[in-house]
Amino acid sequence: MSEFNANLPSLDRIDRKILHELMQDSTLPVAQLAERVGLSQTPCWKRVQKLEAAGVITGRVALVAPEKIGLGLTVFVEIEAADHSFEWRDAFATVITAYPQIIEAHRMAGEVDYLLKVMVPDMDSYDAFYLDLTRKLPCRNITSKFSMEGIKATSLLPIDIVTV
Repeated sequence: MSEFNANLPSLDRIDRKILHELMQDSTLPVAQLAERVGLSQTPCWKRVQKLEAAGVITGRVALVAPEKIGLGLTVFVEIEAADHSFEWRDAFATVITAYPQIIEAHRMAGEVDYLLKVMVPDMDSYDAFYLDLTRKLPCRNITSKFSMEGIKATSLLPIDIVTV
């Protein structure tokens, strides 16, 4: 077993059920959650607290329809780093955290170094974002790919098929 896997918390069937239910609806009262996973309230609540303390549950949020709040354009931005130095990576991390439009950022393997998911109201907003980003961050190349249609988006992790 790798050192990484050795640090993972042990999750039994009940923990997985709890996580599954909370990923579907984090507003469930403890009584309902306990009923759905086959526990009484106190043991269920203790398990939830244990999962939070272990960092398995990292937060509880409301999911919002982007188009209902004026975020009609999703852009995937591929970035090739100007160089691969620690200084550039540190500057990159600092710059991107300042943009609320960037809702995901991933360091990638392959031809592209970073992939950003950006959500903005429209093309003019994206252009302003792009111009500001390229002014603040020197890059070898930036490629923008515009989403025409969101086909699937979920916050449900495939916990039933994951083995720990």
